[in-house]
Amino acid sequence: MIVVMEQGSTEEQLQQVIDKLVSLDFTIHRSTGVIHTVLGGVGPREVDPEEFLVMPGVRECHRVVAPYKLASRPFRAEGTVVRFGDVEVGGTAVTLMAGPCCVESELQIRESAGIAAQAGARFLRASAFKPRTSPYSFQGLGEQGLRLLRAAADEHKLLVVSEISDHTQIATMEKYVDLLQVGARSMQNFTLLRELGRASRPVLLKRGLAATVEELLMSAEYILSGGNYNVILCERGIRSFASATRETMDIAAVPAVKKLSHLPILADPSHGTGRRDKVAPMARAAVAAGADGLLIEVHPDPDHALSDGPQSLYAGQLMELVGQLRLIAQAIGRTL
Repeated sequence: MIVVMEQGSTEEQLQQVIDKLVSLDFTIHRSTGVIHTVLGGVGPREVDPEEFLVMPGVRECHRVVAPYKLASRPFRAEGTVVRFGDVEVGGTAVTLMAGPCCVESELQIRESAGIAAQAGARFLRASAFKPRTSPYSFQGLGEQGLRLLRAAADEHKLLVVSEISDHTQIATMEKYVDLLQVGARSMQNFTLLRELGRASRPVLLKRGLAATVEELLMSAEYILSGGNYNVILCERGIRSFASATRETMDIAAVPAVKKLSHLPILADPSHGTGRRDKVAPMARAAVAAGADGLLIEVHPDPDHALSDGPQSLYAGQLMELVGQLRLIAQAIGRTL
């Protein structure tokens, strides 16, 4: 149930609506916009919206049919903007997050941070805890990697986004990371998602390899229902029968999410294709489709990267791509 209050409605009127929702066994989630306050009620019962429309101070009331209540567009019709100081994700600017797949050494991550900053990125991306398909592959440097990542980012005034794979890592990662990334393999790790609902950091939630858009939004609902409304979604390609690329980059998911949800959405063309030569065209397409940002892998020496070297851009390729993306963003009324 979504209840939209009138502009200028009083706190007393708002409290009356809250009390009624509580009496009907609804859990209340409040969203205060520029003009209107919106109450999202999540509960087991179906209630006639007319019961609320007659109450003083109520402007609109809608029953949300979608199984994801708090992630649905009606809960925050104007769209969510996740703020990190002067950096916004979901506003008019397209936000670039760039860096290597993982932290390999102090020199590698410092050089990567310099490349990302020079390209205009606002976030340095890299994993310190690196869950891999094979137990014999490089698994990351752990907390030492986080320290190196934070130091490299601070040197270039960048924010940090890094992957979290287990709820036991939250306390450690919150000391170093500005944006906690849930990888595709963890999209339905509901224990982790519930705990991230109580985390103090925003969450970047990637779509799973075989997940539908609705399943992605349902996973976001776990985080939102815990009280953490700073959630950013990410399309990173899905598994299909196609073999020309490692994954199939679902560009159509970007406008689909925009219609169904108020949450900002990024695109990750590096994982979405798995091939360096396909990253730029998919990045251009994603921005044109309305993506709020891009997550792109870049490495100072991709040919000797410990993970995902074939999909990592060279520094010069990233610079050239950013110039193209600025033109596309400008054409659709945005900046980069």
